Amino acid sequence: MDRSKRQYGGQPAQTQNRQPGVESEMNPAPLHADTDYQSGQKLKGKVALITGGDSGIGKSVAIGYAKEGADVAIVYLDEHEDAEKTKQLVEQQGQKAILIPGDVGEETFCQTVVQQTIKAFGKIDILVNNAAEQHPTDDILKITKEQLERTFRTNIFSMFHMTKAVVPHLTQGSSIINTGSVTPFVGNEQLVDYTATKGAVVGFTRSLAKQLVSKGIRVNGVAPGPIWTPLIPSTFQADDVAKFGADTPMGRPGQPVEHVGSYVLLASDDASYMTGQFIHINGGAYTSS
Repeated sequence: MDRSKRQYGGQPAQTQNRQPGVESEMNPAPLHADTDYQSGQKLKGKVALITGGDSGIGKSVAIGYAKEGADVAIVYLDEHEDAEKTKQLVEQQGQKAILIPGDVGEETFCQTVVQQTIKAFGKIDILVNNAAEQHPTDDILKITKEQLERTFRTNIFSMFHMTKAVVPHLTQGSSIINTGSVTPFVGNEQLVDYTATKGAVVGFTRSLAKQLVSKGIRVNGVAPGPIWTPLIPSTFQADDVAKFGADTPMGRPGQPVEHVGSYVLLASDDASYMTGQFIHINGGAYTSS
């Protein structure tokens, strides 16, 4: 795929009626895979568990991991059609995939996910905590107790729950990768509660990295900027969607496929001396380390 031909500027104004959204209703469709991707089999024989793996960044990571030789457990809320398509794309790479729908904000569900993954594959080598939700609100006085608690349950409590369930199964060389956001580094006036959760993800990642390093388990994160995923049209107003990402130095939103290299790197032995770090993928929106 010629990366120079990616979409520049904004996209047509559009909305969806519920999050996390459905890819088939997006215009244009997000880019998830490079047809000219050259695998180095960097994850051959490994098993990855990916939350929010049905669409967006999670979908691209699932496909990329499959190309690198990993089997994948795809965890998602209830977007069954998107999840089935992602499973098919993983299997087209000659790898196995299982689908596990449910709410990662619930600790018992996270425990069930790990049990099902171990039953299917016998092990877990890579955990990608990627599921998230957001509720744009322009006034803190409008953020209800229910919205605040729900956002924290999905975005950060889920990482605690899933990590607690997975860690006993990890071994030397295993990797945990948490999806953060550009927002805690630059702020976002419409996403105060979401930004707070993503700031917590940064602290969680850096602290957990120190706690697990003696076990040979690496913990890192990726901080995406404005990325064209179903979450955008399903949470923002149509006018905001139309200009989404156009104000970055690169002048466009990022695509899910543009994250694959970073997630593969952090999951592989190429990152054997990296832990507690964040890779920023944001079109230049935030340039400090």
